[in-house]
Amino acid sequence: MRQISKWMWGAAMAATLAGCASVQVAAPPATTDVVPAPQANPRWSFDAARQPGDRDGYRPPRKLAVLLPMSGELATAAGPVRDGLLAGYYAERRVRPELVFYDTAGTPSGAVSARDRAIAEGADQILGPLGRDEVSTFFNTSPPVPLLALNRGNTAPPDNAGQFSLAPEDEGAAAAAYLLERNARRVLVLSNGDDHARRSVETLRARLEAEGGAIAGTLAITGDEPGDQTPALRAAASREGGIDAVLIALRGNEARLMMPQLFAAGLGQKVLLATSQLDSGTGKPDEDRALDGIVFASESWRTRGVASLPSAATLAADLPTARGPAARLFAFGYDAWLLSGHLQHLADDPAASIEGATGRLSLDPDGNVVRVPAWATFRNGVVVPLAGAGG
Repeated sequence: MRQISKWMWGAAMAATLAGCASVQVAAPPATTDVVPAPQANPRWSFDAARQPGDRDGYRPPRKLAVLLPMSGELATAAGPVRDGLLAGYYAERRVRPELVFYDTAGTPSGAVSARDRAIAEGADQILGPLGRDEVSTFFNTSPPVPLLALNRGNTAPPDNAGQFSLAPEDEGAAAAAYLLERNARRVLVLSNGDDHARRSVETLRARLEAEGGAIAGTLAITGDEPGDQTPALRAAASREGGIDAVLIALRGNEARLMMPQLFAAGLGQKVLLATSQLDSGTGKPDEDRALDGIVFASESWRTRGVASLPSAATLAADLPTARGPAARLFAFGYDAWLLSGHLQHLADDPAASIEGATGRLSLDPDGNVVRVPAWATFRNGVVVPLAGAGG
């Protein structure tokens, strides 16, 4: 494991204080383990003057522009993304690109100005922007250099552009695959109704129905005291066809209240699967023992580690932007770096994937990064990875 030293962090953080910050590092000796990387996907237009790609598909740009809202309302979210990206950048031992940060101020006009400046200054690939409105503005036209946006736009990416986000839809698709692999086709959903739950459940529904499965019922769990839902759970369990699994689209504190009721209704021994929301509101093993046995979507970095990063616990102790809710954005930034160096490889080979901090990543023909999350569970109230479950 290559640890990230404190002087690296200090230099990197100082470099990003300005609206446009350049990170210069001495390039390691070029590897001899390279193979030709001809471009096979006409949707993308990569700079052919870059060095040949390595066998794992690593072929970074020569000058990478990173467009982030380092000022404005989105600056708080941008900090962990930036630091995760820098963690991946400094952990890479092979040739790295010149890395330049541009402040978009979190507005479409600021993003356009940053993009135009980056291209004028020689960037041959762009990472960002982060805000949804910024991304939507960018997707009105095809960019002159490859661009990977760090959010989903209101329209599909144009040619020479893609999008990467921690979308709830990815969790819904992964949940459907997990259940179908176990022949769990009739699913009862417990949902708190928030945006994350709604989007993940709708994707789950579409994937199940496409394979002959169905959501057999949905039970709304709202408020701090949802009351006794046991009669409704028993009624769902007794419907014709029965229930094979329960999808828990709830936060941890909400799910803890429901677990005794699931067992009382005879559903506690079914396949219990949850969205990543389950991890919210947890952290006290004595209380979280109520969640033991629930499988939920998580990040690879937190549950089983990433070879080129210190553990999540180690970084959380030293770095505020890798702590608490920000840790997910830190992992997202790390994966944004990985994608930037492997973008052509993923674009040219639809079957290719890379193992990132947030899960297994691939690129579909329309430019969407597809993320298969890691699966974890609670054991004695502590989060542990679920071996052999994908992601």
